[in-house]
Parts: sequence; structure tokens; C-alpha cells
Amino acid sequence: MTDPVRLSKRLAEQLGCSRREAELYIEGGWVNVDGQVVEAPFRKVEPGQRIELRAGATATEIAPVTLLLHRPAGQAAGTDAESTLRMLTAATHCSEDPSRIEPLQRHLLRQNELLPLEADSSGLVVFSQQREVIRTLSGSRNKFEQEYIVDVSGEPEANGLALLAKGIGHRGRILPKAKVSWQSETRLRVVLKEPAPGEVRMLCEAIGLRVLASKRIRIGRLSMAKLPAGQWRYLGEHERF
Repeated sequence: MTDPVRLSKRLAEQLGCSRREAELYIEGGWVNVDGQVVEAPFRKVEPGQRIELRAGATATEIAPVTLLLHRPAGQAAGTDAESTLRMLTAATHCSEDPSRIEPLQRHLLRQNELLPLEADSSGLVVFSQQREVIRTLSGSRNKFEQEYIVDVSGEPEANGLALLAKGIGHRGRILPKAKVSWQSETRLRVVLKEPAPGEVRMLCEAIGLRVLASKRIRIGRLSMAKLPAGQWRYLGEHERF
């Protein structure tokens, strides 16, 4: 009886190509095993299984991508990146993604969470494999404006929003200046540059308001727009932060 072998080895022998070319075909989603796409080069296959290369296959490196997730309220199971990263699956990819990028398993691996949200916040979260995006959002010189919608309760201090625009002290620290406006009787729009953990909440508390919920809807020029809660899409080729 012949033992199972790695799919990449079997495909290389079948096509007469190098092992690396076989891996690229597999990672690119071009290979079917018994009629099902398999993207794992190291998966073991049995001698009797049918291995097929799809029409139009190219052995090219998979370009790194950036993903935008609408993290829903109440589903942040922790403060670490892994709890949010687990939300990135093939099943949660937005069906109306305008990028037209063909989803691949490789796109969901080795993703770096950038400008992470606090555990009790929802909204726009960015994951990236792209060096230029990671450098842009992680650089100390690049302070991107972020926009939040915040549900609050309580009676605000008189002239409180004007105080927030000038910079206000709270709990022994000076908070960043913020542009704040009312969207309704219980909802605020808060815009500020890269808030540290807890600062959006402290800004509201500083003028006598209690935060009930907060949602990040924009980072720099990039808006979450109509991305459904719990789903993700690709950053488009021409989109910039």
C-alpha cells in the first residue's frame, strides 16, 4: 500500500514542474482534489484521489492584502488581537465586496491588526499583510483622524462640547482635543486623532456623560460605510487612509 503524500509533491510529479511552482498553484486556489478546491500545499492526499489543475492557472506569488472588518458590538471576546482575528473567515466575507478580489485562504493568514479597538467598542477594524499599510498606520508621525458614533446618557456640562474642542483635563490628565457634535438627544459624533485606550470614554465622562456604546466609523479618509456588522471586505486598490 502506498502512503499518502503531500499535495504539492503529487502535483509537481503530475505536472512535471518544480515543488515551488506546485505550491503556488495550490495557494492560488487553482487545484482541485476530488472536485474540491484545496489551498494547503502540505495536505496529504491518497494515491487514488483525483488531482486537477483548473483552467487559466498561473504559478504566481499571492499578493498581500488588507482587510476591513466591521466588528459587531458584543462579539469582542477579549482584548487581544486573536479574538478579533477569529472573525475573519470565508463565511464572513461580504458578498457585496466591491474589490472583486478572489478570496483565498492565504489572505486570512499572518494578518496584523492595526489601530485596535477596545474590547467594548464596535466598528471599523483594519488587518493587513501589506508592509506599506502597516508602516503607514503604525508610524508615530502618522496620526490619523478617527470618527466615532457614541451613545450616551446623562446631562452634559454647560458649554461642554466647546471645552472638548479646546482640550480638557480629566482624572489628572489632559485629554486630546476633539470635535464633538450632537447627532440626536442621546448620540454624539466624536472626531479626534488616534485616541489612546479609554480616551473616547473619558472625553464624555469629563463633561458629565456616561457612555453606553461606541462605534468607530472612519479612520483617516476611509469610512466603514455600509459594511454589515460581522463581515469584512478587502481594501480596494485605489483606497487610501
